Amino acid sequence: MNSKWSEGIEPRGFRWVITDRFGVCERPGGYGIGHRRVRRLEEIIWLARSDISLIVSITAIPYNLHDYDEHGLNYVHLPFAEDKDSLGQILTTIRDNSTQGSVLLHHDAIGNRLAGVVAGYLLWAGLVDEGPKAVTITERLLERELGPPARRILSLAQQLKP
Repeated sequence: MNSKWSEGIEPRGFRWVITDRFGVCERPGGYGIGHRRVRRLEEIIWLARSDISLIVSITAIPYNLHDYDEHGLNYVHLPFAEDKDSLGQILTTIRDNSTQGSVLLHHDAIGNRLAGVVAGYLLWAGLVDEGPKAVTITERLLERELGPPARRILSLAQQLKP
């Protein structure tokens, strides 16, 4: 394959939260009726070529995770139940793995759940010192407002803060 497609395409909504350490995107290929198998494959090729060390999927169902195996990508499926236990596991996984390489977090879409985890991580990891700053940074980074669900997740993260 010598075409530009052999390089893959950047996943939709991809953003670095911490450059070269922690990034986010929507689920490769999209979700629901907009999901495209070819797009999923192109985005996974891009991820493989981008030296992502670990993919953290927080989707409820392990959609198409076998595709990561087929491309030699490390991943973990941590369904997010919006409780302290699952959030703590996600935050710890991001922290522990982003010191050794690049971690990519994805959910079905760039929505309140993903945004809440990002804001929560910024606060929980001590990268910002208060919730409103985490909200502002996350809103600018993801180019979307954080709604009540995201703010509840941020509140959970604050309760988990070491």
